[in-house]
Amino acid sequence: MEMIFILAISVACIAWTVTKEAVFKEIRDYCIDRSINCKKFYKRKFFYLFTCEYCFSHYVTVLILLMAPTHLIYNDWRGYILSGFSIVWIANIYMSLYNLLRIDLKKQTIIAKKEEKDLPKE
Repeated sequence: MEMIFILAISVACIAWTVTKEAVFKEIRDYCIDRSINCKKFYKRKFFYLFTCEYCFSHYVTVLILLMAPTHLIYNDWRGYILSGFSIVWIANIYMSLYNLLRIDLKKQTIIAKKEEKDLPKE
């Protein structure tokens, strides 16, 4: 059971990095453009996959489960389905918490810079 939480950390980290961080910005910008401007529906959806952390986390979960087979409740394919959706759900909770933390840190940084500007100069 605790393996699900550990695998979800990996899924969250990979999904967040690919869809949000600057290291993949050029690729993500290209995918955003293609997800809007492709004429074919399936091409738009394929490129959208790399711009949405929730969508991307499903595919990362499938890859993670292929590398580290984990199941919940049932010892057959149903257990893999349950663990897959559980990992996605937990990973998205992790990403939401991380996003809230980043927003709070940015807010604190902005407030501190504003207070520094407002201080009288010596």
